[in-house]
Amino acid sequence: MSTAKNSLDTGLVRELAAILRDADLGEVEVEHDGLRIRVSKASPMQAPAPVQYAAAPAPAAAPAAPASPAAAASAPAAAPVSENAVTSPMVGTVYLSPEPGSKAFVQVGDKVKKGDTLMLVEAMKTFNPVEAPQAGTVKEIIVQDAQPVEFGEPLIVIE
Repeated sequence: MSTAKNSLDTGLVRELAAILRDADLGEVEVEHDGLRIRVSKASPMQAPAPVQYAAAPAPAAAPAAPASPAAAASAPAAAPVSENAVTSPMVGTVYLSPEPGSKAFVQVGDKVKKGDTLMLVEAMKTFNPVEAPQAGTVKEIIVQDAQPVEFGEPLIVIE
């Protein structure tokens, strides 16, 4: 191998790390000057993953150019969520009806009372009801049936 391939442009690695951070990605990999460079974030439960370098195989086609930080920053931002949104109490899968094919617990425009079941979040084979925190009218159902959800993710808006 030539010394050109053995030297590493640390500026490129720093730029990839910035893209990873700015775009909130878990991993980014590019091929540059005959080297494949992968930069990844460690999850909170594991040790930091080292940056890995491997000689690239002979390219069959021209490699794609890495995304610039400006392109990552120009991605559309998520729409603001109403302060009246009911959020997921846990990580799981949301279900809008008690069983497949049956009528949904609520629909847009329905009046609900405090404590009414709005939907279910299934986690570890347990179905947990998401209840209305206040009385009001369902203005928007943000999630789809059988959609995976995160803790604190907005599910439904009640005003």
